[in-house]
Amino acid sequence: MTDSKLVQGLGAVSPQLPAQTRPAGGPPPPVLPRVGGPSTHSPSELLVPTRPPQPPRRIRPAREPRRMSGLFRFVDGTLSFVFVALVVLVIVAVALRIGFDQPGPLGHATVVTVPKGGNIHEIAERLEKDGVISDRRLLVAHYIASKLYGGLSGDKSGIKAGDYEIRKNASVRQVLDTLVEGRSILLKVTIPEGLTSQQIVERLKAEPLLTGDIAQVPPEGALLPDTYKFSRGMSRQELLDRMQGEHQKLVASLWERRQKDLPIKTPEQALVLASIVEKETGRSDERERVAAVFVNRLRAKMRLQSDPTIIYGLVAGQGSLGRPITRADIDSKTPYNTYQIDGLPPGPICNPGRASIEATLNPSSTADLYFVADGTGGHVFTTNLREHNAAVQNWRRIEKEARAKQQQQGQPATPVAVTPVPVQTQTVPVPPAEPAAPVAAEPPATPPAKKKAKP
Repeated sequence: MTDSKLVQGLGAVSPQLPAQTRPAGGPPPPVLPRVGGPSTHSPSELLVPTRPPQPPRRIRPAREPRRMSGLFRFVDGTLSFVFVALVVLVIVAVALRIGFDQPGPLGHATVVTVPKGGNIHEIAERLEKDGVISDRRLLVAHYIASKLYGGLSGDKSGIKAGDYEIRKNASVRQVLDTLVEGRSILLKVTIPEGLTSQQIVERLKAEPLLTGDIAQVPPEGALLPDTYKFSRGMSRQELLDRMQGEHQKLVASLWERRQKDLPIKTPEQALVLASIVEKETGRSDERERVAAVFVNRLRAKMRLQSDPTIIYGLVAGQGSLGRPITRADIDSKTPYNTYQIDGLPPGPICNPGRASIEATLNPSSTADLYFVADGTGGHVFTTNLREHNAAVQNWRRIEKEARAKQQQQGQPATPVAVTPVPVQTQTVPVPPAEPAAPVAAEPPATPPAKKKAKP
């Protein structure tokens, strides 16, 4: 069937619309699509169904706003508060950080003293008063913040007492770091070699920057003479305990490195002999040789005959006799008088230093049995009694010349042989009195010559 016939068929079944007439003077009638008449569309287009019009949109009625539950309102308010608080904290933190790191008002370096037991508020107030910081609240805030956020823990959990050097224009952060880390100014106290324990205790008691009392005087020879650093306010007992600890470590270390053939068998015996060596000479180049003299005498079963042992036996821990040694002193029967006893005294006669302990445990390899002063601060060492007596005569000649020179200058004669014997008196071992001495066949010894006291 052709398209024209199809169109005619469709037109035959389509109802005919009545013709419309245009009223006079009225608007033209609306143009209606022709159903039965000839169509302007092609037959293919006429077969395509037309789309129905879209239905009108349905207007929904406005809903009432839902009411928030109590829990939701609480959570919402809490989050809002937290957010605002965080913003405020950030602003405050930034402001504090700027204040912490700003240069301080201090126009020059100074030393501040932090007393023991002071709290952060008292310390901050004092630093502000002294012009070290401009606002004590910044220091307190920085200290508290550091503790809360873990910046201060362990040994850094508090401010240490002591003297501190604060640099010029130091910031609050720098000031607090100095106080918390304990970078205080360290003071020094020097304990000379050869003092007795009683004398050392008296020195510590006289130190005004130390505090507290000393429970008891340590045993003789238990302290290590040295220069010790301490901070203001340290207790005297703490410093004394440190001296004992250092002494124990040193003796244990040196004892392991000793000569193996020594006639001393224990560290305690080594300390006794070292204390005698300490008293006999102050010259570092002679300690090993002086120690060798006493070691050789111990091996030969000779009495040590050391004058400092006489003094210690008479005055014990006081250290100084205050007058010349007399023949009666030499003949005195005390446990420490090595003119009267065999071997070593029952204990040390002073606190020897490191050098004397080392020299005692590692003496020189010599055959010397005697030594006497040579007039220059040193000693003449000899191996037999004849040479020793000659050296003694020479020393007495030097003494005589010194007295004559003093008299010529109008000074009172002060013979070296009779000068008072202080803490570090130097003496001369003399031949042994016992029959078993290997030099018994030699001429009798001259009286022991006293050497000039060492101030």
